[in-house]
Amino acid sequence: MNMTSPIRTVYVNGQYCPESEATVSIFDRGYLFADAIYEVTCVLGGKLVDFDGHMARLQRSLGELDMGMPLTVEELLAIHRKLVAANNVVEGLIYMQISRGVADRDFNFPPEDTRPVVVMFTQSRPVIESPLAKRGLKVISLPDIRWGRRDIKTVQLLYPSIAKNAAYKAGADDAWLVQDGYVTEASSANAYIVTSDGKIVTRKLSFDILHGITRAAVFTLAAESGYILEERSFTLQEAFDAREAFITSATSFVTSVVEIDGVAIGDGTIGPVSKRLREIYIERATAAAS
Repeated sequence: MNMTSPIRTVYVNGQYCPESEATVSIFDRGYLFADAIYEVTCVLGGKLVDFDGHMARLQRSLGELDMGMPLTVEELLAIHRKLVAANNVVEGLIYMQISRGVADRDFNFPPEDTRPVVVMFTQSRPVIESPLAKRGLKVISLPDIRWGRRDIKTVQLLYPSIAKNAAYKAGADDAWLVQDGYVTEASSANAYIVTSDGKIVTRKLSFDILHGITRAAVFTLAAESGYILEERSFTLQEAFDAREAFITSATSFVTSVVEIDGVAIGDGTIGPVSKRLREIYIERATAAAS
């Protein structure tokens, strides 16, 4: 908790309370086994961006882990809106985590009637006027050694955290992860290049990458804007030779990558494709936020 900031109101299993009073059991399976999933929804102008998409992915993640929905989508929407209002969030995000629940430590799943634990909190931060978006990201490449179901948005985020920290130590902002010679994604975002002939290339959906909600929205906007999209794997060398590179995520929107492993991408500045896609996405997201 940042002691210089106002104490936030958070949500823990049906209760709204000050963050200083929020607790979760040491027997929570999210804590013991990373047996939990999460979603992060962006807030713009005090409204939620792509909420329906996040809820659809939430239900898919829960289903893949044989976990039930503890609340309806309508109830989750009401909680999100109440937290935004209670914390006066104009721009930022809401983090939501659902674990399988509390049970004595056992690798076997607990009984089916175990109550899931639902936690939510807000973070106010600049999203549209992000400093990184203004200058572009510098990234390094690292081997992708995460587990084989990256399409499920679980809280197993140790290696992405290690990768991000390694990037910071190297004077960069993030890491692009590489498997079998091909880029999978960034530590917490989908990765793209723009080829010399102007095509937007990103890895196709599979177990290897997260099925990004922002990715889906940007795909639609890019197609409507006349860009040619290719869903295929690409190598680091292709990225070095690309005209542009960028990432997408719920909290970074479309953010340009200007350097990879010390190699400038294009002319080393934010390119016109990523710049335009970011502008279009922010315009559409702001208008459609609920």
